[in-house]
Parts: sequence; structure tokens; C-alpha cells
Amino acid sequence: MNAKGSFVNTTATTSHYPAAPATQQSESHTLSVLVDNEPGVLARVIGLFSGRGYNIESLTVSETEHQKHVSRITIVTRGTPMVIEQIRHQLERLIPVHRVVDMTEAGPSIERELAMVKVRGKGEQRVEALRLADAFRARVIDATTESFVFEITGNSAKIEQFIVLMLPLGLIEVSRTGVVAIARGPEGM
Repeated sequence: MNAKGSFVNTTATTSHYPAAPATQQSESHTLSVLVDNEPGVLARVIGLFSGRGYNIESLTVSETEHQKHVSRITIVTRGTPMVIEQIRHQLERLIPVHRVVDMTEAGPSIERELAMVKVRGKGEQRVEALRLADAFRARVIDATTESFVFEITGNSAKIEQFIVLMLPLGLIEVSRTGVVAIARGPEGM
């Protein structure tokens, strides 16, 4: 993990171009994209990624300014600094895009994700699932005599850790929203 809280993949990639560095680190970046809220915009953004072989690790989208018909797309992707810069520039060139901000580079920001986690269990496993949920500040949003559905909010690493701990206790199913992010401080995007 680097100083900005991003996971760093230390596998080297080689380039056939003489000016390119021999090794580059792959990093996870969160991009916020303000777009017109109109049909086909999300498909164009996704098409940019798939057409160039970039992976989307997380994607969320919602209208944020109803009067202006503007939506915010939050994308978590992974790549070398050069690839991330290329993605950002290509997104900026799309017609319905108003602004692209790399939240990982822009300064302090807050990232959160919501997950619903269904766990089956009886007896001691049930008690342990409730104890862990309390430690992670997960809420019980549904319960039967044989299962729970927990709601947990936090950064992706916290949610991953909760899921890993629930696996041996009877994890059945997980549904996640994807990452949303906003910059700290008084300035808007």
C-alpha cells in the first residue's frame, strides 16, 4: 500500500519502447467524472474502457444535480501512472463529460462503499457473527432463526476484511454498491 492508501502491484511490466521505463508500478485510482445525464453516456464511458482493455474494479453512477441534469460517475481502475493519465485524458475528450478528477491524486478525499452480507449460522457461529458485526459497526437489517443480513459501510478494505471473517461463519451472499468518493474541504468538484 502506498502513502495515499492505494494498493500497489509491484509486478514489473516491460516496454518495447526505448524511452519508456523498464518497470512501472500498477496502482488503484478513483476517478470522478461529471457528465450530462442522458441516454448512452454510461455506455460511452464503459466503451472507452473496454475498447482499450482497461479494467473497471468498481463503478457507481447517479444524478447529482437534478436541475442541471448532471450525473457523477465514480470509477475505480488500476494501471501504471501513464495508463491512468491516458484514461483521464481520454475521458475528458468524450463530448458529454464536463470534468474528470483523479480523487487519488487531487488531495484528501473520502471513499465509502456499502455492502449487504448474508450469513447463515446457528449456535456459536451465530453469536460470533453478531460479535464481529458489532466490532465492524455493521447493522442487522434482516434476521431469521437461521440467517442474518448485515449492512456495512466503510472503505473497501474494511468491507473485504468483514467478508473474509464471515466466510468460515457461513457466508452465503454479498451485494456491494461500489465506491463513492468526495473531496474533503469546502471546494466542490
